[in-house]
Amino acid sequence: MTAALAAEADDLRTECADHPEADSQTGWVKNRFETCVHQPVNLTLYNSKREVLGHLTFDLWVLGFAYDGSRRVDYVSSIENIVPVSVRGDDPATWVLSQQFADNVNLGDSGTNPVITPPADTLRSAPLAEWVAVPQWSLSYTSPDTGGYDSTNSQIVAGRITLAMTLTSPTAVPWIEPDMARSDIRFDYAGPVAGKHKGTVFTDARVELQFSLSDPEVDQSARHILDAQQFPERTFPSWPGKTVPGADEPLHRLINADQQQTNRSQAIKTCNDVWGDYSGTDLQCDEYPFASTKERGADNFRYSARLIDGPDNCSGGRRLNSMYTANRILDGDDFYVTVVP
Repeated sequence: MTAALAAEADDLRTECADHPEADSQTGWVKNRFETCVHQPVNLTLYNSKREVLGHLTFDLWVLGFAYDGSRRVDYVSSIENIVPVSVRGDDPATWVLSQQFADNVNLGDSGTNPVITPPADTLRSAPLAEWVAVPQWSLSYTSPDTGGYDSTNSQIVAGRITLAMTLTSPTAVPWIEPDMARSDIRFDYAGPVAGKHKGTVFTDARVELQFSLSDPEVDQSARHILDAQQFPERTFPSWPGKTVPGADEPLHRLINADQQQTNRSQAIKTCNDVWGDYSGTDLQCDEYPFASTKERGADNFRYSARLIDGPDNCSGGRRLNSMYTANRILDGDDFYVTVVP
Protein backbone atom coordinates (compact mmCIF):
# COMPACT_ATOMS: atom_id res chain seq x y z
CA MET A 1 0.00 0.00 0.00
CA THR A 2 1.39 3.39 -0.99
CA ALA A 3 1.88 6.22 1.48
CA ALA A 4 -0.72 8.28 -0.39
CA LEU A 5 -3.32 5.51 -0.13
CA ALA A 6 -2.52 5.01 3.54
CA ALA A 7 -3.08 8.72 4.21
CA GLU A 8 -6.40 8.66 2.32
CA ALA A 9 -7.45 5.61 4.31
CA ASP A 10 -6.70 7.31 7.61
CA ASP A 11 -8.73 10.37 6.64
CA LEU A 12 -11.70 8.30 5.45
CA ARG A 13 -11.68 6.16 8.60
CA THR A 14 -11.95 9.27 10.74
CA GLU A 15 -15.02 10.45 8.84
CA CYS A 16 -16.52 7.00 8.56
CA ALA A 17 -16.56 6.49 12.32
CA ASP A 18 -19.26 9.18 12.59
CA HIS A 19 -21.64 7.50 10.12
CA PRO A 20 -23.78 4.64 11.48
CA GLU A 21 -24.74 3.60 7.94
CA ALA A 22 -21.18 2.26 7.60
CA ASP A 23 -22.35 -0.71 9.68
CA SER A 24 -23.91 -2.49 6.70
CA GLN A 25 -22.97 -4.52 3.64
CA THR A 26 -22.86 -1.47 1.37
CA GLY A 27 -21.50 0.84 4.05
CA TRP A 28 -21.34 4.61 3.92
CA VAL A 29 -20.89 5.81 0.36
CA LYS A 30 -19.35 9.22 0.95
CA ASN A 31 -19.28 10.22 -2.71
CA ARG A 32 -18.58 8.80 -6.16
CA PHE A 33 -14.95 8.17 -5.21
CA GLU A 34 -14.94 7.05 -1.56
CA THR A 35 -16.84 4.40 0.36
CA CYS A 36 -16.46 2.79 3.78
CA VAL A 37 -17.71 -0.29 5.61
CA HIS A 38 -17.19 -0.49 9.37
CA GLN A 39 -18.91 -3.46 11.01
CA PRO A 40 -18.50 -4.66 14.59
CA VAL A 41 -18.78 -8.45 14.18
CA ASN A 42 -19.81 -10.94 16.88
CA LEU A 43 -19.91 -14.57 15.73
CA THR A 44 -20.21 -18.02 17.29
CA LEU A 45 -18.44 -21.25 16.39
CA TYR A 46 -20.30 -24.56 16.74
CA ASN A 47 -19.31 -28.18 16.41
CA SER A 48 -21.28 -30.74 14.40
CA LYS A 49 -23.57 -31.33 17.41
CA ARG A 50 -24.47 -27.61 17.46
CA GLU A 51 -22.59 -27.19 20.71
CA VAL A 52 -20.93 -23.81 21.18
CA LEU A 53 -17.15 -24.00 20.89
CA GLY A 54 -16.40 -20.32 21.17
CA HIS A 55 -17.09 -16.74 20.24
CA LEU A 56 -15.14 -14.21 18.24
CA THR A 57 -15.57 -10.45 18.06
CA PHE A 58 -13.68 -8.06 15.82
CA ASP A 59 -14.05 -4.83 13.85
CA LEU A 60 -14.19 -5.10 10.07
CA TRP A 61 -13.07 -2.13 7.97
CA VAL A 62 -13.25 -1.96 4.17
CA LEU A 63 -12.31 1.37 2.63
CA GLY A 64 -12.83 1.90 -1.10
CA PHE A 65 -11.24 4.48 -3.40
CA ALA A 66 -12.21 5.09 -7.03
CA TYR A 67 -10.42 7.57 -9.29
CA ASP A 68 -11.31 10.38 -11.66
CA GLY A 69 -8.74 9.88 -14.43
CA SER A 70 -8.00 6.18 -13.95
CA ARG A 71 -9.85 2.91 -14.54
CA ARG A 72 -8.90 1.61 -11.10
CA VAL A 73 -10.45 1.06 -7.71
CA ASP A 74 -8.51 0.33 -4.51
CA TYR A 75 -9.68 -1.36 -1.33
CA VAL A 76 -8.02 -1.30 2.07
CA SER A 77 -9.38 -4.05 4.31
CA SER A 78 -8.57 -4.72 7.95
CA ILE A 79 -9.67 -6.86 10.88
CA GLU A 80 -9.01 -5.22 14.23
CA ASN A 81 -9.76 -5.54 17.95
CA ILE A 82 -9.88 -9.34 17.74
CA VAL A 83 -11.20 -10.97 20.92
CA PRO A 84 -11.58 -14.80 20.92
CA VAL A 85 -13.42 -16.66 23.70
CA SER A 86 -13.12 -20.44 24.03
CA VAL A 87 -16.12 -22.26 25.53
CA ARG A 88 -15.28 -25.99 25.36
CA GLY A 89 -11.52 -25.86 25.40
CA ASP A 90 -11.21 -25.27 21.67
CA ASP A 91 -7.89 -23.49 21.12
CA PRO A 92 -8.33 -20.06 19.43
CA ALA A 93 -4.75 -20.36 18.19
CA THR A 94 -6.07 -22.92 15.69
CA TRP A 95 -8.82 -20.66 14.39
CA VAL A 96 -8.26 -19.40 10.85
CA LEU A 97 -9.98 -16.26 9.60
CA SER A 98 -10.24 -15.68 5.85
CA GLN A 99 -11.24 -12.86 3.53
CA GLN A 100 -12.01 -13.58 -0.13
CA PHE A 101 -12.73 -10.75 -2.56
CA ALA A 102 -14.51 -11.45 -5.86
CA ASP A 103 -15.66 -9.40 -8.84
CA ASN A 104 -18.68 -9.78 -11.10
CA VAL A 105 -19.54 -7.88 -14.28
CA ASN A 106 -23.07 -6.55 -14.82
CA LEU A 107 -23.42 -7.31 -18.52
CA GLY A 108 -26.72 -5.45 -18.83
CA ASP A 109 -25.16 -2.13 -17.81
CA SER A 110 -21.82 -2.66 -19.56
CA GLY A 111 -20.56 -2.10 -23.07
CA THR A 112 -18.98 -4.65 -25.38
CA ASN A 113 -16.34 -7.06 -24.06
CA PRO A 114 -16.41 -5.83 -20.45
CA VAL A 115 -13.49 -6.98 -18.32
CA ILE A 116 -12.50 -6.40 -14.69
CA THR A 117 -8.92 -7.37 -13.87
CA PRO A 118 -8.49 -8.53 -10.26
CA PRO A 119 -5.25 -8.29 -8.27
CA ALA A 120 -2.94 -11.28 -8.07
CA ASP A 121 -4.09 -12.07 -4.54
CA THR A 122 -7.77 -11.83 -3.63
CA LEU A 123 -7.62 -14.24 -0.67
CA ARG A 124 -6.05 -13.74 2.70
CA SER A 125 -6.35 -16.68 5.09
CA ALA A 126 -4.43 -16.64 8.37
CA PRO A 127 -4.57 -17.61 12.05
CA LEU A 128 -5.85 -14.93 14.39
CA ALA A 129 -2.33 -14.13 15.59
CA GLU A 130 -1.30 -13.11 12.09
CA TRP A 131 -4.30 -10.82 11.75
CA VAL A 132 -3.39 -9.21 15.08
CA ALA A 133 0.20 -8.68 13.91
CA VAL A 134 -0.79 -7.38 10.46
CA PRO A 135 -4.45 -6.36 10.48
CA GLN A 136 -4.51 -4.55 7.13
CA TRP A 137 -4.05 -5.44 3.46
CA SER A 138 -4.96 -3.76 0.17
CA LEU A 139 -6.21 -4.75 -3.28
CA SER A 140 -6.48 -2.96 -6.65
CA TYR A 141 -8.98 -3.76 -9.40
CA THR A 142 -8.56 -2.32 -12.89
CA SER A 143 -10.29 -2.52 -16.26
CA PRO A 144 -8.46 -2.46 -19.59
CA ASP A 145 -9.41 0.07 -22.25
CA THR A 146 -8.65 0.51 -25.92
CA GLY A 147 -6.03 3.16 -25.23
CA GLY A 148 -7.99 6.05 -26.73
CA TYR A 149 -11.23 8.00 -26.66
CA ASP A 150 -14.05 6.94 -28.99
CA SER A 151 -17.17 9.13 -28.99
CA THR A 152 -19.28 6.12 -30.02
CA ASN A 153 -18.01 3.80 -27.29
CA SER A 154 -17.73 4.86 -23.65
CA GLN A 155 -16.12 1.49 -22.80
CA ILE A 156 -18.34 1.12 -19.76
CA VAL A 157 -17.75 -1.79 -17.42
CA ALA A 158 -20.26 -2.03 -14.58
CA GLY A 159 -19.58 -4.51 -11.82
CA ARG A 160 -19.67 -5.45 -8.17
CA ILE A 161 -16.84 -6.23 -5.77
CA THR A 162 -17.88 -8.60 -2.98
CA LEU A 163 -16.16 -9.67 0.24
CA ALA A 164 -16.80 -13.16 1.67
CA MET A 165 -15.45 -14.24 5.07
CA THR A 166 -14.99 -17.55 6.87
CA LEU A 167 -13.79 -18.71 10.27
CA THR A 168 -12.64 -22.30 10.72
CA SER A 169 -11.07 -24.54 13.34
CA PRO A 170 -10.16 -28.24 13.29
CA THR A 171 -13.23 -29.16 15.34
CA ALA A 172 -15.81 -26.58 14.26
CA VAL A 173 -18.38 -26.28 11.53
CA PRO A 174 -17.07 -23.39 9.41
CA TRP A 175 -18.67 -20.02 9.92
CA ILE A 176 -19.30 -18.58 6.45
CA GLU A 177 -20.61 -15.19 5.39
CA PRO A 178 -20.62 -15.02 1.56
CA ASP A 179 -21.73 -11.37 1.32
CA MET A 180 -20.00 -9.56 4.16
CA ALA A 181 -19.49 -6.34 2.19
CA ARG A 182 -19.97 -5.17 -1.36
CA SER A 183 -19.72 -2.13 -3.62
CA ASP A 184 -21.01 -1.38 -7.11
CA ILE A 185 -18.50 0.25 -9.44
CA ARG A 186 -18.30 1.54 -12.99
CA PHE A 187 -15.29 2.05 -15.22
CA ASP A 188 -15.66 4.33 -18.26
CA TYR A 189 -13.79 6.12 -21.04
CA ALA A 190 -16.56 8.61 -21.76
CA GLY A 191 -14.33 11.50 -22.82
CA PRO A 192 -14.87 15.23 -22.28
CA VAL A 193 -18.55 14.96 -21.25
CA ALA A 194 -17.27 13.40 -18.02
CA GLY A 195 -14.38 15.82 -17.47
CA LYS A 196 -11.26 13.71 -17.37
CA HIS A 197 -11.53 11.30 -20.27
CA LYS A 198 -11.65 8.13 -18.18
CA GLY A 199 -12.35 7.16 -14.61
CA THR A 200 -14.08 4.95 -12.07
CA VAL A 201 -16.97 5.68 -9.70
CA PHE A 202 -19.03 4.06 -6.98
CA THR A 203 -22.48 4.09 -8.56
CA ASP A 204 -24.43 3.90 -5.27
CA ALA A 205 -23.36 7.40 -4.28
CA ARG A 206 -26.08 10.03 -4.04
CA VAL A 207 -25.02 13.02 -6.15
CA GLU A 208 -26.54 16.33 -5.14
CA LEU A 209 -26.34 19.76 -6.77
CA GLN A 210 -26.89 22.48 -4.21
CA PHE A 211 -28.05 26.06 -4.72
CA SER A 212 -28.29 28.67 -1.97
CA LEU A 213 -30.88 31.43 -1.67
CA SER A 214 -28.25 33.60 0.01
CA ASP A 215 -25.66 33.19 -2.75
CA PRO A 216 -25.78 36.40 -4.83
CA GLU A 217 -24.38 34.65 -7.89
CA VAL A 218 -27.29 32.18 -8.14
CA ASP A 219 -29.98 33.42 -5.77
CA GLN A 220 -32.51 33.87 -8.57
CA SER A 221 -31.78 30.39 -9.94
CA ALA A 222 -32.16 29.02 -6.42
CA ARG A 223 -35.51 30.74 -5.92
CA HIS A 224 -36.76 29.45 -9.25
CA ILE A 225 -35.77 25.86 -8.40
CA LEU A 226 -37.32 26.07 -4.93
CA ASP A 227 -40.60 27.40 -6.32
CA ALA A 228 -40.67 24.69 -8.99
CA GLN A 229 -40.04 21.93 -6.43
CA GLN A 230 -42.17 23.15 -3.53
CA PHE A 231 -44.64 25.61 -5.04
CA PRO A 232 -45.22 24.47 -8.65
CA GLU A 233 -48.48 26.43 -8.73
CA ARG A 234 -46.35 29.58 -8.85
CA THR A 235 -44.61 28.46 -12.03
CA PHE A 236 -45.30 28.28 -15.75
CA PRO A 237 -46.56 26.43 -17.66
CA SER A 238 -49.44 26.11 -15.22
CA TRP A 239 -51.74 23.11 -15.04
CA PRO A 240 -53.79 21.40 -12.28
CA GLY A 241 -51.84 19.01 -10.05
CA LYS A 242 -48.48 20.04 -11.47
CA THR A 243 -45.39 18.50 -9.87
CA VAL A 244 -41.73 19.00 -10.74
CA PRO A 245 -38.97 16.41 -10.05
CA GLY A 246 -35.47 16.83 -8.67
CA ALA A 247 -35.84 16.96 -4.88
CA ASP A 248 -37.15 13.52 -3.87
CA GLU A 249 -37.47 12.23 -7.42
CA PRO A 250 -34.08 12.29 -9.19
CA LEU A 251 -33.14 13.92 -12.46
CA HIS A 252 -31.14 12.08 -15.13
CA ARG A 253 -28.49 13.62 -17.35
CA LEU A 254 -29.18 14.03 -21.07
CA ILE A 255 -26.15 14.23 -23.38
CA ASN A 256 -27.86 14.60 -26.80
CA ALA A 257 -27.29 18.22 -27.93
CA ASP A 258 -30.23 18.26 -30.36
CA GLN A 259 -32.66 17.16 -27.65
CA GLN A 260 -31.21 19.75 -25.29
CA GLN A 261 -31.84 22.48 -27.87
CA THR A 262 -35.41 21.27 -28.35
CA ASN A 263 -35.91 21.53 -24.59
CA ARG A 264 -34.49 25.07 -24.52
CA SER A 265 -36.68 26.16 -27.40
CA GLN A 266 -39.77 24.92 -25.59
CA ALA A 267 -38.81 26.84 -22.44
CA ILE A 268 -38.10 30.04 -24.40
CA LYS A 269 -41.53 29.76 -26.01
CA THR A 270 -43.07 29.56 -22.52
CA CYS A 271 -41.13 32.65 -21.40
CA ASN A 272 -42.29 34.58 -24.48
CA ASP A 273 -45.89 33.46 -24.00
CA VAL A 274 -45.95 34.59 -20.36
CA TRP A 275 -43.69 37.69 -20.31
CA GLY A 276 -43.60 38.77 -23.93
CA ASP A 277 -40.55 39.74 -25.97
CA TYR A 278 -37.57 40.18 -23.64
CA SER A 279 -34.92 40.53 -26.33
CA GLY A 280 -32.63 43.51 -25.80
CA THR A 281 -32.77 43.09 -22.01
CA ASP A 282 -30.33 41.44 -19.60
CA LEU A 283 -32.91 38.78 -18.84
CA GLN A 284 -32.63 35.15 -19.88
CA CYS A 285 -35.12 32.29 -19.84
CA ASP A 286 -34.17 29.92 -17.02
CA GLU A 287 -35.66 26.45 -17.00
CA TYR A 288 -35.95 23.74 -14.40
CA PRO A 289 -35.49 20.81 -14.72
CA PHE A 290 -32.47 21.69 -16.80
CA ALA A 291 -32.40 21.27 -20.57
CA SER A 292 -29.63 18.69 -20.09
CA THR A 293 -31.91 16.26 -18.23
CA LYS A 294 -34.15 13.53 -19.56
CA GLU A 295 -37.02 14.88 -17.44
CA ARG A 296 -37.15 17.87 -19.79
CA GLY A 297 -38.39 15.91 -22.77
CA ALA A 298 -40.38 17.94 -25.30
CA ASP A 299 -43.55 16.02 -24.44
CA ASN A 300 -43.06 16.50 -20.68
CA PHE A 301 -44.67 19.57 -19.12
CA ARG A 302 -43.39 18.95 -15.58
CA TYR A 303 -41.05 21.92 -15.86
CA SER A 304 -40.89 25.62 -15.11
CA ALA A 305 -39.59 28.50 -17.25
CA ARG A 306 -38.89 31.91 -15.75
CA LEU A 307 -37.05 35.10 -16.71
CA ILE A 308 -34.05 35.79 -14.47
CA ASP A 309 -30.90 37.91 -14.77
CA GLY A 310 -28.52 36.62 -17.42
CA PRO A 311 -25.38 36.46 -15.21
CA ASP A 312 -27.30 34.46 -12.59
CA ASN A 313 -28.55 32.04 -15.25
CA CYS A 314 -25.04 31.59 -16.65
CA SER A 315 -23.57 30.96 -13.19
CA GLY A 316 -26.19 28.31 -12.53
CA GLY A 317 -25.35 26.61 -15.82
CA ARG A 318 -21.64 26.58 -15.02
CA ARG A 319 -22.29 25.00 -11.63
CA LEU A 320 -24.44 22.33 -13.22
CA ASN A 321 -21.71 21.46 -15.72
CA SER A 322 -19.10 21.44 -12.95
CA MET A 323 -21.23 18.99 -10.99
CA TYR A 324 -21.48 16.74 -14.05
CA THR A 325 -17.73 16.58 -14.57
CA ALA A 326 -16.73 16.50 -10.89
CA ASN A 327 -18.89 13.38 -10.40
CA ARG A 328 -18.49 11.72 -13.82
CA ILE A 329 -22.23 11.96 -14.47
CA LEU A 330 -22.84 10.17 -17.77
CA ASP A 331 -25.92 9.95 -19.95
CA GLY A 332 -28.80 8.60 -17.86
CA ASP A 333 -27.02 8.95 -14.50
CA ASP A 334 -29.21 10.30 -11.74
CA PHE A 335 -28.70 13.24 -9.39
CA TYR A 336 -30.72 15.46 -7.06
CA VAL A 337 -31.07 19.21 -6.67
CA THR A 338 -31.34 20.86 -3.26
CA VAL A 339 -31.97 24.47 -2.32
CA VAL A 340 -30.63 25.71 1.03
CA PRO A 341 -31.11 29.06 2.78
